[in-house]
Amino acid sequence: MTGLPLLSLLVWLPLAGAVVLMFAGREQKSLPRAVATVVMAVQVVLALAAWAGFGDGPGFRYVERFEWLPSVGVTYHLGIDGLGLTLVALSAVIGLIAAVASYGIQDRVRDFYLYLLLLQTGIMGVFTALDYILFFIFWELMLVPMYFLIGIWGHDRREYAAIKFFVYTMVGSMIMLVSILALYFATGAGTFDMLAIAEAAPALPLAVQRLIFLGLFAGFAVKVPVVPLHTWLPDAHVEAPTPISVILAAVLLKAGGYAFFRISLPTLPEAAAAFGYFFAVLGIINIVWGALVALAQTDFKRVVAYSSVSHMGFVMLGLGAAALPAVSGAAEALTGAAYVMLAHGLNSALLFLLVGVYYDRLHTRDLNAMGGLFKAMPFAGTVLAWAIFANLGLPGLSGFIGEFFTFLGAYRTVPGLVYVGLVGLVLVTAFNLWTLHRVNFGPPNERYGHLSDMTARETLTLVPLVALTTLLGVYPGFVFDVLNQPVTTLLQRLAAGF
Repeated sequence: MTGLPLLSLLVWLPLAGAVVLMFAGREQKSLPRAVATVVMAVQVVLALAAWAGFGDGPGFRYVERFEWLPSVGVTYHLGIDGLGLTLVALSAVIGLIAAVASYGIQDRVRDFYLYLLLLQTGIMGVFTALDYILFFIFWELMLVPMYFLIGIWGHDRREYAAIKFFVYTMVGSMIMLVSILALYFATGAGTFDMLAIAEAAPALPLAVQRLIFLGLFAGFAVKVPVVPLHTWLPDAHVEAPTPISVILAAVLLKAGGYAFFRISLPTLPEAAAAFGYFFAVLGIINIVWGALVALAQTDFKRVVAYSSVSHMGFVMLGLGAAALPAVSGAAEALTGAAYVMLAHGLNSALLFLLVGVYYDRLHTRDLNAMGGLFKAMPFAGTVLAWAIFANLGLPGLSGFIGEFFTFLGAYRTVPGLVYVGLVGLVLVTAFNLWTLHRVNFGPPNERYGHLSDMTARETLTLVPLVALTTLLGVYPGFVFDVLNQPVTTLLQRLAAGF
């Protein structure tokens, strides 16, 4: 199977599924579900094949490259390193789970799955593209279907949330595009190939590098999201249907972090060093601010949304700490940041699915209206406890490893910020346990005495995530094995900029 064009199959198979659905009847329900599920399941198989055949050594794997618009240097160039592999695998798993979790959608089912498949094409393209124009096309392709998935199938304020999401991300994308064009013309490379531009960009004057770096930052930071550019996220999560919240938190937020890894730091290492402390400070603000605001929420979905803001702060902290000149610690910080993206993807998906489980039965997300639900829903309550413990970073579960390595590496570079970050960890623990208490424990609400526990379909979507969060907690080595090489390569690029 590894002799096939794996990356092209991963990218374009969902689009082929979407084209099939265009010819299905608008009232069809079973066929769209079946097509989307099969496509996503095949993607999981392809991702596993890519992992199995990945091997050791530097460089990108499964590279596909041919001239697309040779007159301006645009190529169809795909490839993945260890970081891309982990995020492709995460996207494939989350895509399949979201497809199954969407079986409850009853309105315009064909259109829903068509947009879902288009979104998956954009996601896979972002994590595999090695040409700037191709990357930008896929980046924008993520935006359009997500806008409709929130705006059509969301809750009461769905139009407002969809427009806010669109405006924030579109403005960031336009600034990013200007920065990409600035790189193209300033380097004189004559190509939009990411690797070629990365070789030429360090020769630019530092002032030019810094301006371009800030422009790229504007586009990527919105997606992370970095405080104060985060305000679109809670609204989008609250109004989006549960499966779309799962994809948004688990995968789309990682696109911003991935772009910093893939583009900003290796292409402009001197500028990265100049802004390293700024990145680290923003990371700490995300960690503390996200946790504080989560602690004040009464809407279950908003708690998980602000939890994402807090956890993505670890990614920014790791990137910033690694970009600063240091004797040691950069490898741990970068590896920890990359691991956080994978672990948070699984943890956030698990939590949003659980929010959906409770909402389907209670028809409310108000935590103050819950309480004592463990008695009525013991299985759901047990899975919720597992998800909460993973989310707060309990040793032995996925959340701990990445946060530990990020703090370990950052302490050698920015120890003062790490002490502030530890306060954030206390707050993260507080809002997670407070949420668990308000849902599972306390006096039971009499209105909810006869609730049904999780269905077989809900269990099918949750159990794989529980297994993966456990696997990443007790055996992180299989992920570190594929992350070591891209981290080493990035460190070499950063060292050249010190």
